[in-house]
Amino acid sequence: MDKKDIKKVVLAYSGGLDTSIIIPWLKENYNNCEVIAVSGDVGQGTELDGLEEKAIKTGASKLYILDLKEKFITDYIWPTLKAGAVYEKDYLLGTSFARPIIAKEIVEIAKKEGADAICHGCTGKGNDQVRFELTIKAFAPELAIIAPWREWSIKSREEEIAYAEAHNIPLKINRETNYSKDKNLWHLSHEGLDLEDPANEPQYLKEGFLEMGVAPEAAPDKPTYVTIHFEQGVPTAIDGKEMGAIELLETANKLGGENGIGLADLVENRLVGMKSRGVYETPGGTILYRAHEILETLCLDRDTQHYKELVAAKYAELVYFGQWFTPLREALAAFVDETQKTVTGDVKLKLYKGNIIPAGTTSPYSLYSEEVATFDEDEVYNQADSAGFINLFGLPIKVRAELSKNWDK
Repeated sequence: MDKKDIKKVVLAYSGGLDTSIIIPWLKENYNNCEVIAVSGDVGQGTELDGLEEKAIKTGASKLYILDLKEKFITDYIWPTLKAGAVYEKDYLLGTSFARPIIAKEIVEIAKKEGADAICHGCTGKGNDQVRFELTIKAFAPELAIIAPWREWSIKSREEEIAYAEAHNIPLKINRETNYSKDKNLWHLSHEGLDLEDPANEPQYLKEGFLEMGVAPEAAPDKPTYVTIHFEQGVPTAIDGKEMGAIELLETANKLGGENGIGLADLVENRLVGMKSRGVYETPGGTILYRAHEILETLCLDRDTQHYKELVAAKYAELVYFGQWFTPLREALAAFVDETQKTVTGDVKLKLYKGNIIPAGTTSPYSLYSEEVATFDEDEVYNQADSAGFINLFGLPIKVRAELSKNWDK
């Protein structure tokens, strides 16, 4: 689509540095087109304060703020939790699964408004551009996509700040504290500045660095016990109190944050090919993932548990790569749902200075038999049976060893 044909653009708007300058930039470079800003509220908190006034003052015709918090947890976080999906062993996908829900809702607004294009503020180096655009392609392949970072002459966040200052756009950041952050109900990420060098230790104890909790050193000197209840793989109660999705996650975040839980410092492989260093705060999510993992050891048979670990790795990769709305992700989710039918029970944990220590697990669907597993005398397991099993299981090894004696002769 030619630039001159674009009259109305829907912008994925966070009010952060990138999208703050995009509104005037769009109007300058796309024939003074109408810009409709859309913010998806997935738990950014105070970041949304004053957003409407700011969007209008910088040139938007209107701003939609969509409350997506409940849907974000139930339709995106819980399925990923049930899958046990973790990207490269440490990343709990906080930004990754927040993008598809926002992009999908923005598509709905674009269709409602009769927009010609959707614009996002993702950089050409990051993963989010892929996550946004794959979702747009899945639901509105006819719409043009504008990605200013792939078009404009701005090359750095420093230049972005200069552009904002020249256009009198108010910012909540400055050149000294300009970490790139992404926040939602699930996590908070930190990138940039001193973190770009993997040799630098994150300043967890520095005032204002951590927002969702404290460093392990600053956590209480006594443990906190918590019991998480799951129904078919979904957490539904904490310490016996039934909770809705938002309250439960906020409660878990508070418990985790207070005890220094859920700090991850990792160098990850981005989809676009480069490595990047990020520091993540995921206090409640880390607790819920560990509790769910512990419960599954009790409720899943060996073959299902082991195969599900393979599925979890692929599921995490799909989410990280922005392939949420794909047949494979949906098929894997169906497999996961089948495995979760018996993942119901209570997991007690001890939280202490960044550590999560198992403290007891129960389930009505437990596959653990104390009578079978006991080291004491029992009536259900004939230990002599193991000899025949080992002979058959080890037969290929034995045959190879015997025959190989003649190979070098």
